[in-house]
Amino acid sequence: MTGVGKRVADGRKFAGWSQQELARRTNFSVSLIRKVEQGRTPASPAFVSACARTLNVGVADLLELPYPRLNREEHRVHGAIPVIRRELAAYNIGPDEDVLIRSLDELALAVDQASQLRHAVNLDRLGAEIPGLLQELRAATYNLEGSPKERAFGLLAEAYNAASQFAYKLGYIDLASLAVDRYEWAAERSGDELAVLVGDYQRAGEMICAADWSSALRLLERSRSRIEGRIGGDDLPTIATWGNLHLKSGLAAARSGQSELAYDHLAQAQEAATRMGVDRDDYRLCFGPTNVGIWSVGLAVELLDGTEAIKRAERIVLPGNAPKERVGHHYIDLARGLLIHGDRRKAFASLSKAREVAPTQTRYHPMVHETLRVLVRDEHRRTDTLSGFARWAGVNL
Repeated sequence: MTGVGKRVADGRKFAGWSQQELARRTNFSVSLIRKVEQGRTPASPAFVSACARTLNVGVADLLELPYPRLNREEHRVHGAIPVIRRELAAYNIGPDEDVLIRSLDELALAVDQASQLRHAVNLDRLGAEIPGLLQELRAATYNLEGSPKERAFGLLAEAYNAASQFAYKLGYIDLASLAVDRYEWAAERSGDELAVLVGDYQRAGEMICAADWSSALRLLERSRSRIEGRIGGDDLPTIATWGNLHLKSGLAAARSGQSELAYDHLAQAQEAATRMGVDRDDYRLCFGPTNVGIWSVGLAVELLDGTEAIKRAERIVLPGNAPKERVGHHYIDLARGLLIHGDRRKAFASLSKAREVAPTQTRYHPMVHETLRVLVRDEHRRTDTLSGFARWAGVNL
């Protein structure tokens, strides 16, 4: 037995608890605890977070993140992590004198390029670009004054967001969390209230990962209250931010098992997306009808309703320009839903689509690893295709 199930079982035994006691403390059924520990059911994000909190271990410990580097390419990509770590540590220290700073317009183009690389899950190129860009933007904030300084801080916040996602996708959860701290620090100095609220969106994600779902819901409600009086207007970035805050609330509710509340928040987001009528990328959150549709599938999966997830997926039309990051995530979620539904063949087909669209994201995604372990375990006769996929993803069987 490998994967989260084994590490949960080990942690439970170290604590001296039975499966019944862990079930009581996490509010999951004994049956689910048993199935996950035996590798018959994949551990969901909510399960992982709740067990990590209860067992007083890190989520990364249960997921064994970051995963081992399997080849030269992966060593190269991971090589950006120490440089990013140093830059995040020096965030409020004056730059070296030899740092050359481009104009704000040039820096804006560079930040936009970094965000596009993030959306494309091109971690190789993003890792090569983001450390130097963070250093240059830090220098710009020290050398400018007034509104140009605020603009530089806004660009720095967006770059921190890209760095956070880069670290998170590679499995460096604590470093990604530190980058969120830095995002909030920069956003507060940007003079942009919506950027600050996007920081709340990211902070809520940290709380959700730590199984502090009630705090996440309170934070997001407070954030929405700051712009509630303005959503009746026609400012699309404000409407998109409002909708995204509802989506994150839906996730917190779903992870905590509150299906009615989760779908209430989804309905609010759907209304905002309908009003907009188009997909936008304000603050790099990709809000609109397409992403809300993707979230609708994901929330059903989080609530362990595979049948509903499949029904919703059938209604989604993914445009060709949809970010690979979101499309790949959709197929990963759909694979989980199909497995819950009992259709293992289509679950693997969905994982294969995720690999085709966003291979790096798929290789490193913990839910891909969990899904693959169950698929391989339940395969009466292992196929080269399924086993090969597992080897490609670095899944220990």
